[in-house]
Amino acid sequence: MRSARLLLSCLLAICAADVFGQPPRVAIQVHADRPIGPLTPIWRFFGYDEANYTYMKDGKKLLSELAALQGPQIYIRCHHLLTSGDGAYALKWGSTSAYKEDANGNPVYDWTINDRIFDTYLEHHLKPYVEIGFMPEALSAQPQPYPRHPPVNERVAYNAGGQTYPPKDYDKWRELVYQWVKHSVEKYGAAEVASWYWEVWNEPNIGYWHAPREEYFKLYDYAVDGVRRALPNAKVGGPETAGGPGGKFLPEFLEHCARGKNYATGRTGSPLDFVAFHAKGSPKFLDGHVQMGMANQLRNIDDGFAVVASFPEFAKLPIVIGESDPEGCAACTDPQDAYRNGTVYSSYTAASFPRIYELAEKHHVNIEGALTWAFEFEDQPPFAGFRQVASDGIDLPVLNVFRMFAKMSGQRIAVEGGSGYDAEKILKQGVRAQPDVGALASLDGNRMTVFVWHYHDDDVAGEPAVVDLQLDRLPLTKGNATLAEFRVDASHGNAFEVWKRMGSPKKLDAKQRHQLEAAARMTPMGKPQRIRVSDGTARIGLELPRQGVSLFVIDLKP
Repeated sequence: MRSARLLLSCLLAICAADVFGQPPRVAIQVHADRPIGPLTPIWRFFGYDEANYTYMKDGKKLLSELAALQGPQIYIRCHHLLTSGDGAYALKWGSTSAYKEDANGNPVYDWTINDRIFDTYLEHHLKPYVEIGFMPEALSAQPQPYPRHPPVNERVAYNAGGQTYPPKDYDKWRELVYQWVKHSVEKYGAAEVASWYWEVWNEPNIGYWHAPREEYFKLYDYAVDGVRRALPNAKVGGPETAGGPGGKFLPEFLEHCARGKNYATGRTGSPLDFVAFHAKGSPKFLDGHVQMGMANQLRNIDDGFAVVASFPEFAKLPIVIGESDPEGCAACTDPQDAYRNGTVYSSYTAASFPRIYELAEKHHVNIEGALTWAFEFEDQPPFAGFRQVASDGIDLPVLNVFRMFAKMSGQRIAVEGGSGYDAEKILKQGVRAQPDVGALASLDGNRMTVFVWHYHDDDVAGEPAVVDLQLDRLPLTKGNATLAEFRVDASHGNAFEVWKRMGSPKKLDAKQRHQLEAAARMTPMGKPQRIRVSDGTARIGLELPRQGVSLFVIDLKP
C-alpha cells in the first residue's frame, strides 16, 4: 500500500510548507498508554427538514446506508412532524395528517403519516429523535397563511406561515402531544419509546417561533407534561436554539426549567433530561473560491457549553448539538455552498468533530451527540449542490467519514504533534494559515484506530502533507501488527470526481449509476499490511492530499 509505506521519520518537529512550495511535513505521536476518556459516538445523529422524504425511494436507500454503519445506535431527527397536510413536501417543508378539528372544534387525530415515518426508521433499526412541532393549522393562533401544497422544487420560507405560531388552546396542545406519545407506546411498546428523544420545537429564538420566549417556555411545559403523562420515563429536552445559546435564550430557558413556575402544572421548574442547541459555520465565497468558517461553528459550541456548565443542576446532563453543520441552509445552493459535493465537506467534518470533544473537556460537560443536518433531496439531479450525504442515490464523500467514525471504538487515547491547531486556535483564527493536519485515535483491546485529516478553510489546491505517524507504548511490544487503511480524497471514496470525468450527466444510465455507486464506497487501500513493532513502538508514513482523510485500523494481537 503506497500511502502507508514506511517513510523516514521527520523527527518530532512540525514543519509547515516553506516559501518554495515544499509539502508540509508533520509528525504525530499516538500514546496507547494514555487514555483520555471514552470515545462517545457523537456522530450518530442525522436530520433533515423534509419528513416525507423518509419513506421515499432514495430516502429509504440512504437510511439503509446509515443503518449499515452498525456499532452504536443511530438517531434521526426531522422537522414538520405535526405540520398539517396530506404528505405534501417541498424544499424545507413536509406535512402529516396528525391533527384536525371537526365542525364542533373537537380534535381529530390521524397518525397514518407519522407512523409511516417512524415505521421506516424502526424497520432500518434506527430510532427517532422526535421533534414536537410545528403547529397544526387547526390549532394555530394565527393559522393563515398556511402552505398546503408548495411547489416541490421551490424552497418554502421557514418563517412565513401559521405553523410558526403558538397554539390557540394550550390544553389542546398538551392533549395532542399526550395522544401522540400514548399512540406510540401502544404501537411500539413503552420500552422502545422510552429509548427515543422527545424535544420541543426548533430554533424558537428565530423565525420558526412567532411569540415571546416566555411563550415558548409555556409551549415546552405543556408539551412535556403531555409526554410524561403518557410515558413517565420518556426523555424530554430542548430548546434547540439557533446560534449556540441564542443570546439569552438558552440561559433563560435553563433558569425557567430550574426555578421558574411551570405553566402546565403550577409547580416549580420543568423536566429536562437533555439540553439541545445548534451550531453552524459561516463559509464565504471570495477570490473565486469557497472559504469555510469553522471558527463560527466552534464558537457556537463553546458558548453553548459554557452556558450549560454555568448551571450546576444541569451541568452533567447530556448535550445534543441538534444541528451541527458548516452553514445554515441545507436547501440553499449559493456560491459559498459549493463545498458540499467534494472533499472540503468531508475533511471539514473530519477536523471539526474531534474539536467538539476538546471543547466538552474544556467545560467539563457531557456531550452526547452532534447531529449532522444533512440527508438527501428526492427527485433531484445528481450532485445538485444541496447539503446532503447522498445525491440521487449516490453517496457523497462525507458519508465515508461517518463510515470511518463507525469503525472507531473504545477509549480515546492521547495524540501529540500535528500542525499545531486545536479548538482554541481555530476559535481565534480559523484554519487560514498553514493547513490543519491532525489525528484522533482510539484503543479497544488490541485494536487501535487512528483517524488523520489534512484540512484547510480555503478550497484551493495545495501540496499533500507528508505525515510521520508514530505509535508508542503499544500493548504489543514486539512482532508484527496488521494495518489496513481507508481513504477519502479526490481518488478514493469519491463518486463526485468520477461523475465530473463522465461529463457531469444530469441523468444517469444504468452503467453510469453502477460505476458511481462503486466509486462512492469506502474500501481498503490495497491489501492489509504487516508493520513491525519494536519496543512497543511502530511507525507509519503517508502522503495525505489536501482535504484528504485517512483511517488506519491496526490489529495488535500477538
